[in-house]
Amino acid sequence: MKSYAAVDLGASSGRVMVGRVGPDSLELTEAHRFPNRPVRVPEGLRWDVLGLYAGVLDGLRAAGRVDSVGIDGWAVDYGLLDAEGALLGNPVHYRDARTEGVAEKVWASVPPEELYAATGIQYAPFNTLYQLTAARSTAQLAAARRLLLIPDLLTYWLTGEQGTELTNASTTQLVDPRTRDWSYDVAARLGIDLELFAPLRRPGDPAGVLRPEVLEQTGLSGPVPVTAVGSHDTASAVAAVPAGDGERFAYICTGTWSLAGLELDEPVLTEESRAANFTNELGLDGTVRHLRNIMGLWLLQECVRAWGDPDLGELLREAAEVPALRSVVDAQDAAFLAPGRMPERIAQACRASGQPVPATRGEFTRCILDSLALAHRRAIGEAQRLADHPVDVVHIVGGGTRNALLCRLTADACGLPVVAGPTEAAALGNVLVQARAHGLVGDRAGMRRLIARTQPLTRYEPSGDAAAWRAAEARLAGAAP
Repeated sequence: MKSYAAVDLGASSGRVMVGRVGPDSLELTEAHRFPNRPVRVPEGLRWDVLGLYAGVLDGLRAAGRVDSVGIDGWAVDYGLLDAEGALLGNPVHYRDARTEGVAEKVWASVPPEELYAATGIQYAPFNTLYQLTAARSTAQLAAARRLLLIPDLLTYWLTGEQGTELTNASTTQLVDPRTRDWSYDVAARLGIDLELFAPLRRPGDPAGVLRPEVLEQTGLSGPVPVTAVGSHDTASAVAAVPAGDGERFAYICTGTWSLAGLELDEPVLTEESRAANFTNELGLDGTVRHLRNIMGLWLLQECVRAWGDPDLGELLREAAEVPALRSVVDAQDAAFLAPGRMPERIAQACRASGQPVPATRGEFTRCILDSLALAHRRAIGEAQRLADHPVDVVHIVGGGTRNALLCRLTADACGLPVVAGPTEAAALGNVLVQARAHGLVGDRAGMRRLIARTQPLTRYEPSGDAAAWRAAEARLAGAAP
């Protein structure tokens, strides 16, 4: 058996997990967890990337001897380096307001239809392309000689080597999903200098070895290689979906966001797909993740924070007693994107649509979970239609697998069996890409078989009234049931 350190960075916390992999075994343990707390400064919302890096070093020290390290994290955000490789300020948070109104400026040069046909990436106000447009006249961007996405930035600090991992690069809205290379025409028309980006690398490529200073700080004995993984955490999570050979499946990666869609061989670049706001991000082995971003458990997380962090288990028990589909909101509504006052915003959405306004924490929780299940239903149904790719089962991976009520509601809403697990999908995908790069596991199907054999999974069969979900969907769209 060999040991691999998976650095997995989320929007609210990071952790270093250690995976021990053998020919027919896969064990994952947490070495260290650390908070990821964005900081609001006078100029806006910023990531504390120095704190994250300190957490990574602490995690590698706690991990002990490992045969490789890989880093995955969230997409679109980046750090800028000067000519000497020094960081030019803390990276801007994707929830910062600087991209408000920027899309119209971009579309004046590249209309949204052309932008989608070239990149296949759905519109989101925080995509890297819009962030760079917003930063165009800043002194910081003028001084920058290199742009590194967050996992690549931390990899650079560990190894001294710079690269741009492809699965995460595809989320910038500057990559052509057909060629798996930069969209040079889009960048030229928008005045974006692609020389800012380090050379592309792919999951499994070597990304350097830990610097001597890092070895000293962590107590590790070198050389310790760093391996490029699916550095977009969703790419790693989808790689860990425990689908059977030949199984027709959809997936939902659950956490702060819900990413719901299909794994395809080619992108879907139709105007209908653009209008439905589906994205085509690149995955492992040249696959495409045709998916929709849904606000996810962020809605519940923000409510829990507003309520003073009550016990989540009790909230879910109360929610299970609330009548189904009493009130639903659009979980993709940009009105829910910013932090703060989430219960009030949900109440306002219900009031504006003429639905009962939740009065208790249990009712708010049930409204959120019903709304997420409904959003899952809509995304999975539309993905099948847009890609002409029917499915027989939905795999839910990530933190939402711990929420049995959400999993059951998703099965009911989709009218399909749901297989929930693994919870630590991103870390497992990270580990297995490293193990595969070092010859310890086989192809992607073999990785998935190993996960299915070794990780706990729970199956939920659909039940309940399918007509009620259709009526709720129609109600949300403003149509008569």
